Amino acid sequence: MVDVGGLPGETTAVQGAGDGRARRRDSLYLSARVSIAGVIGVHDARVRNLSAEGLMIELDHVVEPGTTVSLQIRGLGDLTGKVAWCTRGRIGIALDRPIDPRRARKPVGQGPSTPDYAKPLLGRG
Repeated sequence: MVDVGGLPGETTAVQGAGDGRARRRDSLYLSARVSIAGVIGVHDARVRNLSAEGLMIELDHVVEPGTTVSLQIRGLGDLTGKVAWCTRGRIGIALDRPIDPRRARKPVGQGPSTPDYAKPLLGRG
């Protein structure tokens, strides 16, 4: 099977390249802050696929496999890993430690109701 992305929220079974393992990977659209060893600065990237062991980001940099990267992703915090592959603005990253990808989908707000400033003017009262 080949992972070709998918619609946001879609879960796709992906078979590893030649390793015979099938993994669950969530197709989504999150932002991340990425630091790449040997590249100056912190870069904004889009996370397109996420699993317990790794992720794919969209980033306009060519990065050699094996390069160390650090990422900050909402709900997951600071992560580290190594570039597994890089092609045409997409980078596959193998994480140093497994994560729970569901944490990236948790709502940002803590309260059960919509704050007044986010409600339409009609209906306030």
